[in-house]
Amino acid sequence: MGKKSVPFYDEMLFQNLTESRMTLDDVYARMVRFVSSDVRASYQFVIGTDSQVFGTYTKFVTGVIIRRVGKGVWACYRQSVVKRPLLSLKEKLSFETTLSQETGDLFAATVLPALEGLLLPYVYQGAAIESFIDIDAGTEPLRNPTFVYVEEMVNRVKAMGIYTPRTKPDSFGASAYANRYTKRPVRLVM
Repeated sequence: MGKKSVPFYDEMLFQNLTESRMTLDDVYARMVRFVSSDVRASYQFVIGTDSQVFGTYTKFVTGVIIRRVGKGVWACYRQSVVKRPLLSLKEKLSFETTLSQETGDLFAATVLPALEGLLLPYVYQGAAIESFIDIDAGTEPLRNPTFVYVEEMVNRVKAMGIYTPRTKPDSFGASAYANRYTKRPVRLVM
């Protein structure tokens, strides 16, 4: 029996340094627990995607981060694979942005309202939450060849009406967290 050829692979399972194979419900529960432990803090909910080409495929990592500003973080990521090398910078950046948007949609109707509900009674005591999609593109033409696509990607995120787009150097969700997990090749079980 030969291997099945799949153009795109994504189990929709999340992992971090201490846990693997987390479902969306698992991630929601961990985020609610994290925020519940300090409801008077300021939070940033961040989603960002980065990618790496490995010969015959391109690996994408989408990070999901809840950051208690100045006081810690809980984060996880999911992996996706396109079964061909994406060599076009625009295509890679567009796909990264799409994965971040899709992941953002999964959290927009469930976890974000739950987190806002936890924090709302404490808003006058410092509680707050901001939500971002970090785009792995920079606005400096001499340093970032992605600058020509920034406006398009930013407008796509703005059109969602939920998340504030951020680009380099502020897009740590994509350019630091997700980037860290793109470096290892994947073993696909088909």
